[in-house]
Amino acid sequence: MVDATSEQDQASKREWIGLFVLSIACLIYSMDLSVLFLAIPAIVADLDPNATELLWINDIYGFMVAGFLVTMGTLGDRIGRRKLLLIGAFAFGVASALAAFSFTSQQLIISRALQGIAGATVAPSTLSLIVNIFKNEAERNRAISIWGAAFALGGLIGPLIGGLLLEYFHWGSVFLINIPVMMFLLVIAPFILPEYKNDEAEGIDLPSVLLSLATVLPIIYGFKHMAADGFVLIQMLPVAVGLLVGVFFVRRQQRLSHPLIDLKLFRIPAFTASLMVNLAGVFFVFGTFLYQNLFLQLVIGLTPLQAALWSIPSASVFTIMSFQAYRFTNHFGPIKTVLMGLMVNVVGTTVMAIAAYYESLLGILFASMLIGLGFVPVILTTTGLIVGTAPPERAGSASAISETSSEFGGALGVALLGSLGTVVYRMAMSDVDLTGLDDQQTAAISGTLAGAVETAKALGGTAEPSWLTAARDGFSLGFAVCCLLASVTLLLLAIIARKVYAKAHIDETTLPSN
Repeated sequence: MVDATSEQDQASKREWIGLFVLSIACLIYSMDLSVLFLAIPAIVADLDPNATELLWINDIYGFMVAGFLVTMGTLGDRIGRRKLLLIGAFAFGVASALAAFSFTSQQLIISRALQGIAGATVAPSTLSLIVNIFKNEAERNRAISIWGAAFALGGLIGPLIGGLLLEYFHWGSVFLINIPVMMFLLVIAPFILPEYKNDEAEGIDLPSVLLSLATVLPIIYGFKHMAADGFVLIQMLPVAVGLLVGVFFVRRQQRLSHPLIDLKLFRIPAFTASLMVNLAGVFFVFGTFLYQNLFLQLVIGLTPLQAALWSIPSASVFTIMSFQAYRFTNHFGPIKTVLMGLMVNVVGTTVMAIAAYYESLLGILFASMLIGLGFVPVILTTTGLIVGTAPPERAGSASAISETSSEFGGALGVALLGSLGTVVYRMAMSDVDLTGLDDQQTAAISGTLAGAVETAKALGGTAEPSWLTAARDGFSLGFAVCCLLASVTLLLLAIIARKVYAKAHIDETTLPSN
């Protein structure tokens, strides 16, 4: 057993400053996933995009990040992770300036796409550099926790910073704030961050890059539209195309001596089990929290601001646990931390199912805090296992696979759990008496709770119609069913993961040594 507290390979002040630099870069990358939320009305007023253009302004950044993560992670292994990070930081700054001064919707879409490609260099580069910099396992666990906290904070503060800037400045300011941060990174990183690369690696296989894009982008696109518009069979077409291209991608990787994704990584039991747990965790958390936000506004009747304020306790748990998760990993070991975290998640989703069924505000908020308590250590520890079990020369590729699985997990969770809840809702509404309403109103009420609430507002009246109560009950039932599915699946996952980790012969107190 390796003594995680030994002084061997302990990081110096320089390494911790390097972690700060990497965390700031990760925060900006994460923040840009959500910073546009409040700027959309100003952009619509200024650029007058049509519905399709507005959709792409919102989604193109996330699509490009998801599509290029694997390519950029592998590229970093080949040309150097620090070099790729600096190239990406420069490109991100330029793309941010182009986005800020866009005069047309098309220009903004192109600029956001370039931002996404540049942003895809950040997550795998920063995470793989952290793994290389921190040789001491206890310190590495802490560093990954800080990195995870920066990622979480970016998503939380993105809308807040956007709202503050929009109060006083042009909408382009939400992009301009990226530039000084990236300039700081370009100036200080060469002196603080060491370089790491695989000297034996060959060049990037361009057909593999194209095949990876043609695999990831259609799948993410299909599931995002499914989440936004509800399940329609035609939306499975891009998913099917992506999966089909994925078969050709895998076959090509098997033939190459230096593949874009080293499929041998999936033969490492701890790597595969951690990736599976990571994806499932994100899948259920994104799905249940989507329902939570809708529940607070549509069932409980809170305003968006009130819902945001009531969500502060659970957001605080997520943030605090991001900083403290390393303590659990160092004390209990990675495997016990993952398994205990999964069990806390099972309890959290079960409590949320009960609270959703009985439409309890305090129950939902307590459950979301429990989920955060279990989810954060699981995600950060499995991330450490994913990159820690991979060979050092493949750390960038492993980091990119981890980030890509999170992107898939989030998109799948929102889409599939959203679709399941919709099916339950429509079944619950099938026997509700909607006499006296026209076909359009009936379709809106029977389709979604949001449609029922808007129809009730349009009809006016002092008394709440009985069908609106039934609609809220139907939504709550769908929410509860999804939470129970999460509980059962996470419990089975914990059992499977325990067996896989046992077969991998991973020490209960330390990560495997690279």
